[in-house]
Amino acid sequence: MKHTYKITGMTCNGCRTHVEEALNSTEGVIRAAVDLEKEEAEIEMDKHLSIEKLQKGIRKAGEKYRIHLSEEEAKKHKVAHDQSSKKGQGNGVFYCPMHCEGDKTYHEPGDCPVCGMDLVEQPAISATTIYTCPMHPEIEKDEPGSCPICGMELVPKEAEESAEVKTYKKLLAKFKVAVIFTLPIFIIAMSDMLHNNPLYNVLSLKYWNWIQFGLSLPVVFYATWMFFERAYKSIKTWNLNMFTLIGIGAGAAWVFSFFGLLFPGVFPDQFKTEAGTVHLYFEAATVILTLVLLGQLLEARAHSKTNAAIKELMKLAPNTAIRVVDGNEETVSINAIKVGDVLKVKPGDKVPVDGVIVKGNAFIDESAITGEPVPVDKSENDQVSSGTINGKTSFLMKAEKVGSETLLSQIIAMVNNASRSRSPVQKLADKISAYFVPIVVLIAIITFVIWKIFGPEPSMVYAFVNAIAVLIIACPCALGLATPMSVMVGVGKGATSGVLIKNAEALQKLSKIDTLIIDKTGTITEGKPSVETIRGVRDAYSEERVTEIIASLNSHSEHPLGAATVAYAKENKVNVGEVDDFESVTGKGVIGIYNDQKVGLGNFSLLKDFNVKVGEDVENAISEYQSKGKTVSMLFVDSQLVGFVVLSDAIKKTSSEAIDRLKEEGVEVIMLTGDNENTAQAVAEELGLSGFKAECLPEDKLKEVERLQEEGKKVAVAGDGINDAPALAKADVGIAMGTGTDVAIESAEVTLIKGDLKGIVKAINLSHKVMRNIKQNLFFALIYNTIGVPIAAGVLFPVFGLLLSPMIAALAMSFSSVSVIANALRLKAVRID
Repeated sequence: MKHTYKITGMTCNGCRTHVEEALNSTEGVIRAAVDLEKEEAEIEMDKHLSIEKLQKGIRKAGEKYRIHLSEEEAKKHKVAHDQSSKKGQGNGVFYCPMHCEGDKTYHEPGDCPVCGMDLVEQPAISATTIYTCPMHPEIEKDEPGSCPICGMELVPKEAEESAEVKTYKKLLAKFKVAVIFTLPIFIIAMSDMLHNNPLYNVLSLKYWNWIQFGLSLPVVFYATWMFFERAYKSIKTWNLNMFTLIGIGAGAAWVFSFFGLLFPGVFPDQFKTEAGTVHLYFEAATVILTLVLLGQLLEARAHSKTNAAIKELMKLAPNTAIRVVDGNEETVSINAIKVGDVLKVKPGDKVPVDGVIVKGNAFIDESAITGEPVPVDKSENDQVSSGTINGKTSFLMKAEKVGSETLLSQIIAMVNNASRSRSPVQKLADKISAYFVPIVVLIAIITFVIWKIFGPEPSMVYAFVNAIAVLIIACPCALGLATPMSVMVGVGKGATSGVLIKNAEALQKLSKIDTLIIDKTGTITEGKPSVETIRGVRDAYSEERVTEIIASLNSHSEHPLGAATVAYAKENKVNVGEVDDFESVTGKGVIGIYNDQKVGLGNFSLLKDFNVKVGEDVENAISEYQSKGKTVSMLFVDSQLVGFVVLSDAIKKTSSEAIDRLKEEGVEVIMLTGDNENTAQAVAEELGLSGFKAECLPEDKLKEVERLQEEGKKVAVAGDGINDAPALAKADVGIAMGTGTDVAIESAEVTLIKGDLKGIVKAINLSHKVMRNIKQNLFFALIYNTIGVPIAAGVLFPVFGLLLSPMIAALAMSFSSVSVIANALRLKAVRID
């Protein structure tokens, strides 16, 4: 049986793939096909499955996806989700900052079931300002206006706090409680080091011990109780982590003290003071737990900074826009804009959505999107993107992409997804972490035994304290945070520099690239060719007649060369007619039926397929144009060559500089183009490329990538067209020019928003910086534990008489994680251009 369901939560083709895979892996589903545009899933099943079971299956793709029986239900869910997004800074999707379960997400805040850390909320893709009445707060609208009750002007409503801020404030409140009760315990315990302890003049040691016990209760059972819950959960599920060690270490100290207070008689004399009371460690337990809580507090604050790039991008989108209807201007919410709406953008305003200028011109500041500081001159028919800033003139634009379809929204979605992806290097940290906690516990036990047997008196006390120090100082948390923190900050840095990284794996692979394959048109060149000349080679075919046939054929083509000929015909007021049976022959040209005649336009390969002969004089003329780097397309009618068009496409000013930089980095740059040999050679020589191949079909590019990979090369491919998609997908890293087709962008792992080769230099530099940062973090975490654990175990005591207090160990452990995050945050300031 087949059923069709509505799906919500999908924003891109990657989402569609995840949902489709999750549904197809659900028990009882024979086949599932998901349509992104319709937001539908057609599911074939053995027998009817409940919506609950399908929802459980779809959650394997992520908590943000929902399946619904009807469109009405889907709409209700969207409205509810939008409202929740408006209220806060997040999108209601939570994930573990250490990515313990990969891309898995949750729909409510809490602790990671693997490592126990607080789940972090993803920032919303778009944040909308809600307007409310100061006198009637129940009135809420998406756009400014007046209150329907009292007529007062609506004012922006303050957004609710994000989950990150709430977590930070909750931890801060608990930390204050912990400090208030821990400080007096610490003072009481440390006063014992004073000569003739003045506190004993007030009360005896026995009563001070009871006061310490009472003061420790709020710290252990309120402020830091979550650590023990996490420790218990980690042991129960055998996902051993930092909280396992904290729970065992601090818990052992507190429980020992509690029983020592209640039953001093059962303890040997080694554990007792001169007054007959047992040495208690309430101060050690509470100070350790308070310091760990301080570490968690600092981490919560630092986490909000790692998402700063996404939050800055979100601020770029304006909340309102000016819509022009029948000559009248009206201010509307950004959510009310529809495709086709005409919008007015005033001087200094942000462009509200993606679209095209229909009247006027402007200098647009695109630095926040592309990373390039120089404003871009835009005129009629030029594209403009959401979040860019208008200069000093007004213009009218037509909306073409709105909501989640805008470039800015797609950037934010991509950064969100990439920030949660796992780099292959993280597998090393995961492997180490899997054995880390059991090894530390074993070291703590060995420490206890050695100190008990060989330690000085009171050996039991030394053994106990040093074993606790070993448990406390070991921090697998720093090891787990090393990679994801660097990836998160690095991906954000790339996004604000015009380089979009699809996942962490691509970032790691980029650092190893030694060969770059690039296309010519739109990659090396501007991708905006212009017609230089059109010639007829038969008496019956004048320049105007040849132009007419060429433009008519190309009116169906999406290739930049085709668009240039159509524009040329319109400029020269040449008629553009209808073509039947149009067909694009990939890598060769286009064919069709015009005025009942078979016509074709393309290269020599296309002419060969249709047995079209080229005279020597014409061939020499064409070769001369090609030797100067021009592109020539030949027109035939009923297997007879009747003319040709010469097009020139200027090489981008930045191409030469970028290729030189890449070669300095040891990267071979090879051009594979569908253009002819002469043109390709002229361009390759001008730019000093490592090599080139001309007249390449898509399968030729794919084979070349495979050949280089077989030679052991690490290959990146940069392109912008449909014909580049197979090679982009096969390459170790596919790099799409943001000015290219959606197919190319979908096939690639890296997208350059500006569509400039300098972006590749940025991407490779970024990958080197991020990988270096990850290695630094892993080194810090490993060296810290390599040195810290033996010192805590007491290896320095026989020679220097030094021991590490469990409280100092707790302080060091807390700051190890913070230091890893701080090092990752340095990536925000690095130069990658």
